[in-house]
Parts: sequence; C-alpha cells; structure tokens
Amino acid sequence: MNIFEHLHNQGRFMDAKDDYHSSKIVIIGVPMDFTVSFRPGTRFGPKKIREASYGLESYSVYADDSLEDKKFFDAGDVDIPFGNVEKSLEIIENVTEQCLKDRKIPLFLGGEHLISYPIVKKVAEKYTDLYVLHFDAHADLRDSFLGEKLSHATVLRRISEHVNHKHIYHFGIRSGVKEEFEYAEQHTNMFPIEVKGPFMKVQEELKNKPVYITLDIDVIDPAFAPGTGTPEPGGCSSQEILEVITHFKELNIVGFDLVEVSPANDLSERTSLLAAKILRELIIGLG
Repeated sequence: MNIFEHLHNQGRFMDAKDDYHSSKIVIIGVPMDFTVSFRPGTRFGPKKIREASYGLESYSVYADDSLEDKKFFDAGDVDIPFGNVEKSLEIIENVTEQCLKDRKIPLFLGGEHLISYPIVKKVAEKYTDLYVLHFDAHADLRDSFLGEKLSHATVLRRISEHVNHKHIYHFGIRSGVKEEFEYAEQHTNMFPIEVKGPFMKVQEELKNKPVYITLDIDVIDPAFAPGTGTPEPGGCSSQEILEVITHFKELNIVGFDLVEVSPANDLSERTSLLAAKILRELIIGLG
C-alpha cells in the first residue's frame, strides 16, 4: 500500500521536511470525533495545531536543541469517511501498518481518543512486548459507553485486549466511574491525579522497552488547556507536562499520539499552541 493513498495535505508542522523516505519521524493527522460524548470539534485539532506551530521558534530552551536538523515529515491528514467509525478505524490501522513497515516513528494528531485503539493495535503487532503510557484526565477503561464498545471512553479497555495488562500505565487520571478504577487495580498500573512524580518513579524500569505514548490534552488543567471536549479541573500545569516530555528522550518511543484538542473551545488558541509545543519538544527528543 502507498501510505499517501489515504492522506491529504493540511499544511505542515513547523520545519517538516519534504522527503518521507529519508525522514525518521512522520506526523499524521486524524480528524475524527465521531464518538465524543460532551463537546464536539476535535476533528479540527490537527489543522489548528499545525497553524499554531508557526507561533513557535524552532529552537527549544528546554532541550537546548532545534528542529532544524531533525528529519521529520508531515504526511497530512488521514481521509476517513464521515460518521463511519469502523471503516475509519480500519483506514487508521492501514496507515499505521504501512508507516511501521517503512520503519518510521509515527506521531498522530487527533482527533478523539478512540483513534489510539487502531494505532496501538498495529504497533503491538510489531512490538509484542509493547508498553503503553497513558496521560489523561479520564480512565477510559469502561467496557462500553452508551451501549458502544468503540468510544473515546472505552479506548484503553480496548487497548488492554491487545497489550499485556501490566504493561499499561495511567498518569494524571482524576475522573471515571468506580468500576474503571477497580479494573485498573486488578489489571493495569494506575496513578491517579499525579503526573510527573509517578512517571519519574517508573521511568527507569521502562528504559530499553518499546514504548507507545498516548497523551490526551485534558491531562493538563483546563486553566492551561481549555480547548478540549471534556475538560476536567485539577490537572497538571503546562510547565509540568513539558518537563515530563523532556524525559521522553530517555525512552525507546515507537509511536505517539496527542488527542482531544478542540479548537472551537479554545478561543485564545493556548491549547493548540501548547499541543504544538509538546510536539516540538517530542520531535527534538526523538530526533
């Protein structure tokens, strides 16, 4: 399959290069928000994050490094059939599979959190010992939501069907039904409310393991990132999440997604700008 068969250009993220084949890192947008349960609009997240990125410098003070010599390519957005959840997930799987076959590190921009499911499903097929780090305000561990198995509220439960339960780590969780926390206590590694402290404690044991990171922007307090579909007060600061990102370079990251940025609820654009900065720091660390 040609990876560009299911992609269309939506502008570039900062200093993205022209050549897919020579790039180590590939950015892919997934404009999908079909199962969002509160405020819709995350389908516009990838485009707005790219636009906001032009307000940033290529140089990072945090890393004392720059994007200028990093080999990364922005492949545009996945073309998905509006409203068709299962077909959309199939297309996302296909794009992910081809990207992995081409030996790239895929960085996905959502879009709702359900997009992580088909991505991780394919990444786990390649890396059978995969570890998943989940940064979020919500547990997303329901078995079904409003009668649906495929939902942004069930995404980590679906992922747990393809990844060793004990290889899943949740950080910053501060919302969910009791059953989700009971499930996590029995099956996964749950760190409620806190982000940086627990991450730093487990970081050493994750070194040299294949790691996939899924970051829901609502892990950050809505005071810093209000532009999301289901804001949850009490999260970490933008400074704290950026500090955590700087440590990602010490891990063997084989894939990443940043989801749930909703520009319609982000009148100041500070959420999109923060998302762009997170992505910049990640690329610099991986590059």
